[in-house]
Amino acid sequence: MMRWRVALDLLSSASSAGQRLENPGIIEMLKAWTVAAVVAGGVGLGLLRLVAAPAAAAPEVTSTVSFIPHRAIYQLEIGRTNAGSGVSDVTGRIVYELTGSTCEGFTQNMRFVTVTSNSEGSNQTTDLRTSSWEGVPAKKLRFSSSTYFNDQLTEQARGTAERKGLAEVPSVDLAKPEKKTFDLGQSVYFPMQHSAALIDAARSGKTHFAADLYDGSEKGAKIYATSAVIGQRVAPGPNKSLAGLKGADALDTVPSWPVSISYFSKGNTAHKDELPLYEMSYRFHENGITSEITLDYGEYAIKGKLKELVLLDQNACTNAAP
Repeated sequence: MMRWRVALDLLSSASSAGQRLENPGIIEMLKAWTVAAVVAGGVGLGLLRLVAAPAAAAPEVTSTVSFIPHRAIYQLEIGRTNAGSGVSDVTGRIVYELTGSTCEGFTQNMRFVTVTSNSEGSNQTTDLRTSSWEGVPAKKLRFSSSTYFNDQLTEQARGTAERKGLAEVPSVDLAKPEKKTFDLGQSVYFPMQHSAALIDAARSGKTHFAADLYDGSEKGAKIYATSAVIGQRVAPGPNKSLAGLKGADALDTVPSWPVSISYFSKGNTAHKDELPLYEMSYRFHENGITSEITLDYGEYAIKGKLKELVLLDQNACTNAAP
């Protein structure tokens, strides 16, 4: 789900901070949750149990998926909360922006703000900010992220991952949280490359796609084994859930798929019954735009509704990638 996964990962890494703010367990829930029903335009994947699976090798060729530059705003609200969860309400907003082109690379900027209320009436504000640039083909990735809890900066990461070939092992030059250089030790997908491969898999009629992903999470050193279940193709046409949304016509003209994707710690995939660290469900449109998001943390679930969509100009391919 592009850089949104980084936001969830940064939240989970700050569980101790959540406890200090008298909101015990809320952040930690991001590490242990089960798959919720995926509903996309009336097409559901149902209640699923995803398991770690062998990952596909990073492709040697560049995908033909055409991402459309856009800015999307999602309104977050509580979907459900279980007794004993400690969570009484969650509100917030995601602002996501994609710019660039296949010749200059793609830049993703995201801000993810939530206000979580516990059963005792205390509120905790989480503000996650991420930015990345990825070349096409995916030989270079620059990433930056910052995490704030109640307006206090708690974590930062910034670095560059680079490789000579798409199937080769990237080296990482990390600037924050500390300066160091290292190899990842294996071939991986970068975020935009992963999204394109997921759409390619959906186009070809596949119902499952597994891949190892690197996006600069966990202080720039984490690789995730991902496992995605792809639902039945939804043909182009008006979407009742997006009725009245400005810019929705860009979604009416392309097919889409309900997707549920799980993230596992790389290295533990031998345990077939392993629960994922976290999962997301959403409707993925062929042009790269996402709608109908569900973030299910086991004890409670958050729904994200696309409230505003602005299509941005795509730069002409006249300049080399930075």
